[in-house]
Amino acid sequence: MSVLDTSMVGAARARLRLTQKRMRDSNARFGAWFNRVMPKGLYARSLIIIITPVVILQSVIAFVFMERHYNTVTRRLSAAVSQDIAAIADLAVAFPTPADQERIKRIAQFNMGLTVEFLPGERLPPPGPKPFFSILDSSFTSELVKRLRRPFWTDTVGNSSLIEVRVQLDGMVMRVFARRSQAYLSNSHIFLVWMVGTSLVLMAVAILFLRNQIKPIEALADAAIAFGKGRDVSGFRPRGAREVRGAALAFLEMRRRIERQIEQRTTMLAGVSHDMRTILTRFKLELALIGDTPDTEALRKDVDELQSMLEAYLAFAREDVAEAPVTVDVARLVEDVRANAERHGAEVSASFTGDPMVMLRLDAFRRCLANLAVNACRHGRHIVITGTRDERWLTISVDDDGPGIPQDRREDVFRPFVRLDDARNQDAGGSGLGLTIARDAARAHGGDVILGDSPLGGLRASVRIPV
Repeated sequence: MSVLDTSMVGAARARLRLTQKRMRDSNARFGAWFNRVMPKGLYARSLIIIITPVVILQSVIAFVFMERHYNTVTRRLSAAVSQDIAAIADLAVAFPTPADQERIKRIAQFNMGLTVEFLPGERLPPPGPKPFFSILDSSFTSELVKRLRRPFWTDTVGNSSLIEVRVQLDGMVMRVFARRSQAYLSNSHIFLVWMVGTSLVLMAVAILFLRNQIKPIEALADAAIAFGKGRDVSGFRPRGAREVRGAALAFLEMRRRIERQIEQRTTMLAGVSHDMRTILTRFKLELALIGDTPDTEALRKDVDELQSMLEAYLAFAREDVAEAPVTVDVARLVEDVRANAERHGAEVSASFTGDPMVMLRLDAFRRCLANLAVNACRHGRHIVITGTRDERWLTISVDDDGPGIPQDRREDVFRPFVRLDDARNQDAGGSGLGLTIARDAARAHGGDVILGDSPLGGLRASVRIPV
């Protein structure tokens, strides 16, 4: 292969790749536009699936009917009337006497259903305006042109029930009136009314049944969302089609397993806590009997620290599962968290925008915000708490000016009993469960806790839950 052939093949391949890229881009743009205009709900999409084929079918049937049957019948009726008019015109020329004209009128009236008048000395009027989309006018005029060899004038729009035709004869004008139904398929609307009416009735029945089938799916979705937000779903029961009932039963079984697992864990930790509290109480009594010495003071601190850690473990295990959601004034809750945080010696400011009334588990959400605020106060001196509420989300951010947490270690702090003392204050205490409890409380509401960089230079902890 020569160099020229190689270059031509390469150029052809490049054009082909360019064409393929343009086609892919066009398909991507069309797909993006189609996704934007299409409804997002299952009910609306199901309606489109039902209605679109019906509309297309009715359109095709109407087009075929209008194009084939309607036009064909109209042309044949117009041809029959034009033949009668041409025959009457020939008779009028062949028999021009007044007596013959009266006989022609009677024949036309009783045998052809036409009203004929002869106007001596008249001329044809000037042509009138023609309707643009009139099938009758175009068909009837074309049939008269084929059969009449004389000048004529027609009016198909003047009187809605009659058609007027004037034919120029020798020294006179023959005027003919025919019923519109003789040359025009006038009852075609009955077919269209029956077709459209039947389709509307069938679509109404289909929409009613579809709505009844969609309701169980919507109820299942609402129950899953409510359970994800930690709300009560006791009123939910499986119903609908077999597949929807199966999904609902699977959801209920999953909920029971989760609640049973949490209850077992809580019961186990409560028993462990009770046993350990008994031992800690004996330690405190024995230390009180020993008296105040430097050694007993250190032991008392260890016992107090062990008891606080035990309370933290129990709070982490409990997660306030039995707590019922209530309507909470989040603005006031944020202000309470700010006041409590100031007791740790930090400068704390708080603000809230939007509707403050939100359905929450009060104790769990208060513990979540308190843990984030205490964590910020432990490692920073200036704390800013900001809350916003929009149509979908409640977001509360806690910013501090502390040393922060490296980005690659931010997920590690949510693991139970993990403390990043090398990244934060070395003198900070705690059990390593504060952020874990905060995230669990947020996720119990269907949201999450996200760590990021603070405008103050330290760490930003944001709680974001759906409302």
